[in-house]
Amino acid sequence: MCKSSPNNLVRKSINAKLISKSPITDQILDAMPYPVLMLDGDNKILFANLASEGFFHASVSFLQGCRFEEFIPYSSPALDMLVRVRVRQAEIREYKVDLSSPKTGQEAIVDILATPIPEITGNVVVIFQKRAMADKIDRQLTHRGAARTVTGLASMLAHEIKNPLSGIRGAAQLLASNVEPEDRSLTQLITDETDRIVGLVDEMEVFSDDRTPERVPINIHSVLDHVKALAINGFGKNVRFIENYDPSLPPVYANRDQLIQVLINLVKNSCEALDNIDKPIITLTTAFRPGIKLSSPGSPERVSLPLEFSISDNGCGISDALIPHVFDPFVTTKIKGTGLGLALVSKIVDDHGGVIEIEHNTSRFSEAPGTKVRILMPLWQGIDEPSVDGDSDTRLRKSETRGFSNGW
Repeated sequence: MCKSSPNNLVRKSINAKLISKSPITDQILDAMPYPVLMLDGDNKILFANLASEGFFHASVSFLQGCRFEEFIPYSSPALDMLVRVRVRQAEIREYKVDLSSPKTGQEAIVDILATPIPEITGNVVVIFQKRAMADKIDRQLTHRGAARTVTGLASMLAHEIKNPLSGIRGAAQLLASNVEPEDRSLTQLITDETDRIVGLVDEMEVFSDDRTPERVPINIHSVLDHVKALAINGFGKNVRFIENYDPSLPPVYANRDQLIQVLINLVKNSCEALDNIDKPIITLTTAFRPGIKLSSPGSPERVSLPLEFSISDNGCGISDALIPHVFDPFVTTKIKGTGLGLALVSKIVDDHGGVIEIEHNTSRFSEAPGTKVRILMPLWQGIDEPSVDGDSDTRLRKSETRGFSNGW
């Protein structure tokens, strides 16, 4: 499949001399987390770094000498991109290119950067970047916009709807005392529906609170234990909880009450998704994942989000079509749901400068598709503020945080 003709071998030998690299160059390219290929004028792969092995599901030695077309879909736009690079002799970027291929059995949406090598006619360097994290950040920004939209709507509803509703409810109560007993069910219906609408408006009014939350260093494990205790003694009494904690995790810089509100909402959603599961399981996980940075509201600086908290269940899962929209207002799969719970969760996480994502659960504890909600949050980097918990375990994490803060 990847054999070379005599002419190609001669060309490859010439190219090899022109692109000879030092060991340092090899180490630099292999250290890159993105797949990097060098192609000749016939799209034969002359060089591939180590990241290319996992991306194309083939070894470097196998990739070298094969044609690029053998690893991408037929008539892929990436091929036309290479032609344009060679004609223009200038770099070209393409975003969200579908390289999913039955040949490799992979699904991949990537950004591609292709640039020519002036010293070697026809040769092109191609760099691939998976869209996973970029899409997550894009969706987070979309959620911010949606939350702002609901904020304006909530303010309008509070002023324009609640006052007339109070009059309607009062009128219904007065009528109830003057109508026949068989008609009182109708006045009660008016009262109940008015109360339901007021409750919905009250729930939406939370979005109009744009004040920065008061935050302190918090031991996330004490918060998770509190939420788990509430669940076990209430809506999650039939669910088995598994804890997969990182005991050395530094404190998270957050508002405790709002953090509890977020986690209770997520755990309750997971419990409701487990109603018809024989062995319902929810896994609570904490981990330290350095490398993610995001611009925080009200600050020009990018903030590190190394603290990861996730809630996974082994329920029926969420459809792929719904996942990108679950944090949008009024999106719900519940019969009596308002679609505001997860929108509020997204707003709170965003107010803390964090990121929240939902995906399919691939945990070893899950036998069903399940759902996993992942939250990335900033850690506490101060040394003088008192901890909200104040226990020795938290003080230990404070001292460990000082070491982390030097690198972030």
